[in-house]
Amino acid sequence: MKKNVLIPLAVVLLLSACSSRYHTNQDKAPLRAPTELEMQDAKVTNEPKSVSAGRPYTVLGKHYAPMSDEKGFTQTGTASWYGRKFHGYYTSNGETFNMFDMTAAHKTLPLPSFVKVTNLQNNVSAIVRVNDRGPFHDDRVIDLSYAAAYKLGYHLQGTAEVKIEAITIDRKNPRLTYVQVAAGSSMENVQALAVQLSNKFELGTPIAFEDNLYKLRLGPILDDHTAQKVLQTLQEGEFNKAFLLYTEYEL
Repeated sequence: MKKNVLIPLAVVLLLSACSSRYHTNQDKAPLRAPTELEMQDAKVTNEPKSVSAGRPYTVLGKHYAPMSDEKGFTQTGTASWYGRKFHGYYTSNGETFNMFDMTAAHKTLPLPSFVKVTNLQNNVSAIVRVNDRGPFHDDRVIDLSYAAAYKLGYHLQGTAEVKIEAITIDRKNPRLTYVQVAAGSSMENVQALAVQLSNKFELGTPIAFEDNLYKLRLGPILDDHTAQKVLQTLQEGEFNKAFLLYTEYEL
């Protein structure tokens, strides 16, 4: 097997809208206040999670590993907001950021997900849909859209201490986990590796052709403990860049 044909796959998630905001000047508020309709809580739905946005990524030299399931997640810390400077740009979820939507950015929650955010100073709450990554400051835990920050009453101060609580709907189908192992330009070499790993781990080995590469995955795996053990075994061997993928559909 040629080493220059089959290589471990390292994924770097492009978070241009998120990371670039920390290299620019201070954001600006819109020229008008959000309407009551725009500040209505986001409607909680059971949306499929983005596979690509669930991959580990690095921004400003720091490594982040998104969680597989937000059920039961809570967090307290400092919230900030973003507005005009990023209005109309793509989010990490591939959607278009609208500062008047009830949305938010979080470093590790699955995308999309829904959270209740409470301003601990005035006890005002809002439900937002997380569809972006950030804020990439150690002292902040969530970035809200301007509309959400306005509803919570901290749009003038810029930041507030908040409590975050995930809101989930029980899924009909279990969350499936795959380990993405390697990628190569030769289907024959990838298939040969798939046979080896299938015999070793007794798992399926689906191969996808994406970006002109044949990508090998192991799975599906139904529980996170098993997935983490498989990942650790691979990373301790020659596949140190292997990573987990989460989906609600078989690959």
